[in-house]
Amino acid sequence: MNIENMEAFVYVNHYGSFNKAAEVLYLSQPSVTARIQTLERELDCRLFDRLGKQIMLTEKGKQFLPYAQQILQTIQKGRLHLQEKGSRPQELRIGSTVSVSNYLIPDLLPKLKQLYPQLRFKLTTAPTDELVKKVLERELDIAFVRKVAHPSVQSYPFYEDPIKLYVYEGHPFASIGKVSIQEIRYQSLLFFECGSLDWQRLHRVFEQLEHSPDIVFHADNSETAKKLVLQKVGICFLPGLCVKEEVSRGRLIPIEIEETKGISLHTNLIALTGENEEFIEALMPKNVSFYSI
Repeated sequence: MNIENMEAFVYVNHYGSFNKAAEVLYLSQPSVTARIQTLERELDCRLFDRLGKQIMLTEKGKQFLPYAQQILQTIQKGRLHLQEKGSRPQELRIGSTVSVSNYLIPDLLPKLKQLYPQLRFKLTTAPTDELVKKVLERELDIAFVRKVAHPSVQSYPFYEDPIKLYVYEGHPFASIGKVSIQEIRYQSLLFFECGSLDWQRLHRVFEQLEHSPDIVFHADNSETAKKLVLQKVGICFLPGLCVKEEVSRGRLIPIEIEETKGISLHTNLIALTGENEEFIEALMPKNVSFYSI
């Protein structure tokens, strides 16, 4: 059974499109179609149902998918094993989103340096999509990103950062500690948004209000939003990591809101499947005492 045919099958399923899979595999769309048809003949079953422009796995396709994925991962690990020279790289190239770069990396790298004192580190800050692309093109070894799914990438949950409402010292909410979502509509609100699905959940909470909150500023940078709150311009929903120091000093106060409980930013650690597993293992929270940061 041809490995390239299985690869085409896995990629078509992942992207939900023959054209997109062809683009990623640097093939023509007819070539991808031919590979799927060959695989279907070899398995003597149909793998996809084609409904106009939409494609869906058949029941047989669903049954075969985990085996195809496992075969591809095993082959990739085998290739890496044969290519290993028995020595670690001299440089570890790490990518991260802006928030991770600002709030996690400065605490994380010294611990990693203790584990690998001879290793050099090169850091790249970029949005998640760009970081995934750089990992796929082997420009980065590992990266800290928002949740992603890609057939060539192994993703490990790394950190969950709760999003809460924060107010400045002396704000009327500060002495209460807990309010309803309805009460914030009377407040000047700053809105920091980083484009993740978690912020969309917050938007949906606002949409349920009879009267929209008074959003006086939109910011795409957490430091800007935080400093505006400290200047008492308004109050803001922010991830906990970016305000940790200000909370410890009492300059910002977290406010509990039942309707927004459970909304968090999720950071995952990614690498090409089967690669850099030693560093992934070393970086996982239980090994670097991350939660003591």
